[in-house]
Amino acid sequence: MQIITGQPAPDFSLIDINGIEFKTERLQGKRYLLTFYRFASCPFCNLRLHRVIQKYKSYGNDFEVIAVFDSTLKNLQKYSSRHQSPFPILADENKTAHRLYQIKHSTSGVIKGVIFRFPSLILSLLKGYIPWRIKGDITAMPADFLIDENGIIQTIYYGRDEGDHIPMHLIKQFAQRRGELESDLLEI
Repeated sequence: MQIITGQPAPDFSLIDINGIEFKTERLQGKRYLLTFYRFASCPFCNLRLHRVIQKYKSYGNDFEVIAVFDSTLKNLQKYSSRHQSPFPILADENKTAHRLYQIKHSTSGVIKGVIFRFPSLILSLLKGYIPWRIKGDITAMPADFLIDENGIIQTIYYGRDEGDHIPMHLIKQFAQRRGELESDLLEI
């Protein structure tokens, strides 16, 4: 079944970075961003995660972020623990959630990302996000889902390259809005 806006967000259960089981059903009644990343040492992914953590408080108390990496728990702990995230970071070793949310794969997206996002790549490397070990699918593209307090997917954003995510201002706008979304936010 294809994931579309207006449908209930599929529930899943994964292990978080602390080794504790996390179930999406616990998010009932909250708006949230479900954001998918590539492998745990991905420079683009870690830079984006860093930026989301920096903006997290501005989203408000009734909004949550769930980050899902195509990674083993051990590798995720090695590369992402330093973020000290205020929200759950999940290991999707068997690609359960990645398959459920139909995460795209693209070799050309990897190449485009390296070429067109080269300044971001350099910045992430300077911040120490160096991909010493690549454990996970290098061709997986990022994806973001904005899900409302009723568990309905309001926005789907499939990245076109390895550093392409939903713009931060749209996350904040969604997080702080109650009721219906404006139609311009539904399809991105």
